[in-house]
Amino acid sequence: MNNPQRNKFFSGNVDWFTVLLWLLLCLIGWFNIHAAVFDPDNPGIFNVNTNYGKQSIYIFSALILALAILVVDAKFYSSISPVLYGITLLLLVAVLIVGRNVGGNQAWIPIGSFRLQPSEFAKLATCLLLARYLSNHSNKTPNLKTLITGAAIVLLPVALVMLQPDTGSALAFFALVFVFYREGYISGPWMLLGGLAILLFVLTLAFSQWTVILAIGILCGLGCYYFRKKRKIITNLAVLFVLCSAYVFSVEFVYENVLQSHQRNRIDVILGKIDDPRGQGYNLNQSMIAIGSGQFWGKGYLQGTQTKFNFVPEQSTDFIFCTVGEEWGFVGSMVVIGIYLTLLLRIINIAERQRTAFARIYAYGVASFLFFHFAINIGMTIGIVPIIGIPLPFISYGGSSLWSFTILLFIMLKFDSNRKGIA
Repeated sequence: MNNPQRNKFFSGNVDWFTVLLWLLLCLIGWFNIHAAVFDPDNPGIFNVNTNYGKQSIYIFSALILALAILVVDAKFYSSISPVLYGITLLLLVAVLIVGRNVGGNQAWIPIGSFRLQPSEFAKLATCLLLARYLSNHSNKTPNLKTLITGAAIVLLPVALVMLQPDTGSALAFFALVFVFYREGYISGPWMLLGGLAILLFVLTLAFSQWTVILAIGILCGLGCYYFRKKRKIITNLAVLFVLCSAYVFSVEFVYENVLQSHQRNRIDVILGKIDDPRGQGYNLNQSMIAIGSGQFWGKGYLQGTQTKFNFVPEQSTDFIFCTVGEEWGFVGSMVVIGIYLTLLLRIINIAERQRTAFARIYAYGVASFLFFHFAINIGMTIGIVPIIGIPLPFISYGGSSLWSFTILLFIMLKFDSNRKGIA
């Protein structure tokens, strides 16, 4: 007699629609990698001497990982989270010692012909440990101590990733701010203040710092005049002006001492301060040409001229969306974006229907990482955000990214399929 509990993951309890979206994105990635680096001398899509052949192995192994995750008891992932977090921290230290430098970042550990990127798996470990820690305090009123400890869990791997230095991967961890917001540790006004800080940062880089300070002064002055009979508001506006001015002055220091020179140049290109289509602006320029040349319907599979002649660097990894835009056009691009948005909404829906704080917090962590990578990767290929070098989940070439995002997603699906049994 079959044990229904044992075969539970094959039942309708698993959100198969989400699994279908995952598989669809993996297949889209595989075919676009094939188009991006197509080699007429090795035309077979399963040829392991090519990136698309290797990606087929990565997808197959990701499928095996996904099935294995669904078999394991859901409680295991909560209990192992501290150990997994510790292992990934050790790997982040190890990569600084034995890692291979690629493109100025020492972020990969060579294992034969494969390169392991610990920062990708650090996202999984951080997400699990953060969910465990915050869920242990879910019955208490959100307080500063819990927030600081939770932030430390996030910032420790960030610090190690910055030493590589891999700014793009480090920034992805800050997407977990949405988890803190959902759990009530960060209020709406603080999120708004964070958005204001980003806006001031961009404005300070686009204009002079004195121009931005003058604009802030004028706005605060108008506010003081309007509320001239309310001393408390005037005092708050004065404090706001001092804090904003200090922040604006600090922007230049951060820009010059935290960001790498090529990252500063890329930001300057986007802001129009540098016009260098053959130098720092080359990647962005070729990326936009490739996407724009696809027009409405695209040029057709394997017909992309920008792709065939390797005009766009890193076209199978960071700039894979260029291949989608050139060969599938506006329609194909919107289909891919639509699949991502559907997946994100599905994950949020799954998060909200969880019966335990641990599963809910973890699911929001998955959504946060996925949204950041999706939005930033596509944004940098069309020139609305700086090029920081992060993959497009499930679509970009690479085993580390595909496996880590697959594990992230399927652990969430395991929690969802066994909602009553998670500690």
